[in-house]
Amino acid sequence: MNQLFSLKIMTKALLLTDEHLDRGAAKTSHGLLRHSEKYEIVGVIDSKFSDKTTDEVIPRCRKVKIYPDLGSALDENDAEKLIIGVATVGGYLPENFKEHIEEAMKNGLDIISGLHHYLSEDEEFVDLAAEYDVEIEDIRKSPPLDELHYFKDRKKDIGALTIPFLGTDSSVGKRTALLEVYETMKERGDKVEWVATGQTGLLQGSSYGVPLDSIKGDYMVGELENQIWQVWKEKEPDYILVEGQGSISHPAYVCGSRAVLAASQPDAVVLQHAPARKYRHYQSEDIQWPMPDLEDEIQLVRSFSGADVIGVTINPEGLSEKEKQNYILKYEQRFNIPSADALQNPKKIAKRIEAQKEIQG
Repeated sequence: MNQLFSLKIMTKALLLTDEHLDRGAAKTSHGLLRHSEKYEIVGVIDSKFSDKTTDEVIPRCRKVKIYPDLGSALDENDAEKLIIGVATVGGYLPENFKEHIEEAMKNGLDIISGLHHYLSEDEEFVDLAAEYDVEIEDIRKSPPLDELHYFKDRKKDIGALTIPFLGTDSSVGKRTALLEVYETMKERGDKVEWVATGQTGLLQGSSYGVPLDSIKGDYMVGELENQIWQVWKEKEPDYILVEGQGSISHPAYVCGSRAVLAASQPDAVVLQHAPARKYRHYQSEDIQWPMPDLEDEIQLVRSFSGADVIGVTINPEGLSEKEKQNYILKYEQRFNIPSADALQNPKKIAKRIEAQKEIQG
């Protein structure tokens, strides 16, 4: 896990997830604890799980100590940044995070946030940042209007295969599956790059990407297309993997997946699915919206993009190892494509992507 990035010198940072670490909203932290090219996570602040380590709360991640508050974390670690480690539905700032953020600034830590609540526009935080000479960075912000790009149908001039990693739900593991396959393809000698479409991928250090859900509707496709185009111009890879957003059938997040498909004009798609998940990850206290049938989602992807789903990756939440393997076998027999837990066997999906290049010539 993350072997390609371990030799890089990275900025030491603390994650703030107070009372959220075991929730889907903490996917930003989950991502950074599995893959990071930019930040070395030295501690997590979460009073609910203090004195535990992250691997006791989050499956298959780096082992990092969890602290009840900032003071105890700084007693044992040097850190330069405090990263807001949640991506809440709607992008709001949890009320109990404010005191931690204030204390961090008073201790000289810069603040990094991927929320729609822009801390750099919050007068209270702005004043504190000025007083203690620290920086606030909101990474989930659109570029200015005069810097946005409109759709230009660039795909015909791109010589790489574009492969989005979509999913049947939000917070289902699309980006994690992509990164596992990406690292494997790198290790296999493939010329491959990836494009982030959300705040977590940008925090993880992707060289290319855009916070897609912060972009005005007229420019969502064009902005992402431009990032894919920049990858091709600067790197000329054989493969460009694109992070998916939401789900093409998710009633609250249709824009993300459709924009990804339109911008990438994919050669093929990898689809991430959680077989044991009954309801969509969205306002579960108010809405229980059923998960889609996998075959229906595959058909929707084909209808909207004209591309085939060439692999199904599995999120094993709620499954025993035997149940997971049974689903993998079931999907391979049902759809005649490879299926795998990408954290366990990314090579199977990597090899199918490589085969797509041979198929298309």
